[in-house]
Amino acid sequence: MTDAKREHWDEVYRTKAPESVSWYQPTPEPSLRALDELRLPVTASLIDVGGGASSLVDRLVERGWPDLTVLDIAAPALDLAKARLGDETARVAWVIDDVTAWRPERQYDAWHDRAVFHFLTEPEQRLAYRRALETGTAPGSAVIIATFAPDGPERCSGLPVQRYDAAALVREFSSVFALERDWREEHTTPNGGRQSFQWCVFRRR
Repeated sequence: MTDAKREHWDEVYRTKAPESVSWYQPTPEPSLRALDELRLPVTASLIDVGGGASSLVDRLVERGWPDLTVLDIAAPALDLAKARLGDETARVAWVIDDVTAWRPERQYDAWHDRAVFHFLTEPEQRLAYRRALETGTAPGSAVIIATFAPDGPERCSGLPVQRYDAAALVREFSSVFALERDWREEHTTPNGGRQSFQWCVFRRR
């Protein structure tokens, strides 16, 4: 299954401009606001799960974050981000892997996931994700997760998704993580469409 997923996302990033995909954000404002509110120390480490070609890593490099990792299943997506960063590329650890198959070798102060978890439509996929999340975080670590809301799209990039409200996300993660904040976002796609997102910030107990 991982190979099929990798082929799908490789094809997406090989055939579409990053500014044309529905999840594109000129500036990742919701993610940056969430991180600002967490008031993490300047030494904090962060992993952006499914970061792909997102500009979040650019903004965090600009802010001086010293310990950044971007994980994505699609190498072409990470290549786009690396090309943008140029000489700053070496300041980031780049991981090409499927988060449900990945085994973190370290723990992070912050785990950020905008729109990966909602692609995990099978219980065993979500269990594998939680295993990676729990391995990759420690007590006190912050977890920022955004998924399509109940009135959001039923599919994205040709794939089915699982939609969530805050209560549903709490049910997925509450055994180890405590909810600190939740909110909804109306994302505007490059073609002017609207997509409802549910955001949650958790803290590992």
